[in-house]
Amino acid sequence: MTTSHPLTQDELKAMVGRSALQYVVPGSIVGVGTGSTVNKFIDALAGMKDQIRGAVSSSVASTERLRAMGIPVFDANEVESLAVYIDGADEIDGQGYMIKGGGAALTREKIVAALASRFVCIVDESKLVPALGRFPLPVEVIPMAAQHIARRFSTLGGVASLRMKDGQPLVTDNSQHILDVRGLTITDPLAFETEVNQWPGVVTVGVFAHQKANICLLGTAHGVKILVY
Repeated sequence: MTTSHPLTQDELKAMVGRSALQYVVPGSIVGVGTGSTVNKFIDALAGMKDQIRGAVSSSVASTERLRAMGIPVFDANEVESLAVYIDGADEIDGQGYMIKGGGAALTREKIVAALASRFVCIVDESKLVPALGRFPLPVEVIPMAAQHIARRFSTLGGVASLRMKDGQPLVTDNSQHILDVRGLTITDPLAFETEVNQWPGVVTVGVFAHQKANICLLGTAHGVKILVY
């Protein structure tokens, strides 16, 4: 699809959201992520809701949107596996490694991704980066460990700040807090994710390397570019 005027970011999101429908397996339960691009996918998925059994969602917000569209939502404990998980990313590199968690749903996103045979990432081309770290790295933490974990990141050259909402620490769907870490360049995402996940008090680090994307649908001015990892 080529247009005579530049597509807005919103139009790019809608385009990749619709394109993701080709990876939905009829008769299956679909893994659905969180965020503004995924909302466009949910809107598109509503048009084929009679062809799927339902969805497993990674956030309260996505669950509410799916149900509003008439799509049944299953608890992750009710399914053994998913054919596909479709979600956005805050950053994605050339190997399919991602930073996620800008919407504070990273833990549930990683759980649903782990259930899926295939991870399809839907993003606009502004999210494609040569190395992860330009976007502040979200880390979901147990509140009592927040300052200890922030000090651990400082030894790596990162500056961690507690994510706030309405003057109070943001509380995730899991009743935890989020640290956003700036100043990192993550050159070995697999090793980095493995290390940080071992730190006491870390619930989930927002590097998705062990659950990386298999396919990226990249929204560009010239249409959807398919990247396969």
